[in-house]
Amino acid sequence: MNFNGQKVLPAIKRMKDFEKVLSNNDEYMVMLDLHIAQLGAVMNQTKRANKKVILHADMIQGLRNDKYSTEFLCQQIKPAGLISTRGDVLRTAKKNNVLAIQRLFLLDTIALETSYKLVEQIEPDFIEVLPGVIPHYIEKVRKDTKTEVITGGLIETEEDATRAFEAGAVAITTSREDLWKFNIGD
Repeated sequence: MNFNGQKVLPAIKRMKDFEKVLSNNDEYMVMLDLHIAQLGAVMNQTKRANKKVILHADMIQGLRNDKYSTEFLCQQIKPAGLISTRGDVLRTAKKNNVLAIQRLFLLDTIALETSYKLVEQIEPDFIEVLPGVIPHYIEKVRKDTKTEVITGGLIETEEDATRAFEAGAVAITTSREDLWKFNIGD
């Protein structure tokens, strides 16, 4: 499952950007920095627009990122996927047949090794590698974990996006509206 061929996943930080993505042709979007009170309305609007939402579970204000909150998200809110660094969130998403996307920060080798251990335990559907401007690590994480990689963070140009795809990323996440329509090979 590779987002039905969609290579760029718009990452929404502001509601005015959400409205723009609702009216474009993208099927998937990533919601960042959302308030718990907005969840119901956001999901209703996306369903009416035939869109699929991936929620960043660690960034929902007013909701703990634990097993019980994740059960609520999966069973009541019903996103297409959840992004998290937390094992309980990812395990619960998988149990509820919601895409589990493990966020992995390229800080140092200790962080990388710790993330690899979590990948072994959880077997997420995807790994989101941040920042996305280090192509050889995108390739390394994909090969080391044998898990599909999406990437985001600090991708500012079409050149950055192209390098990420060439390194093996199946998609990028970006809040940069000018990259939402980028297609590899254009």
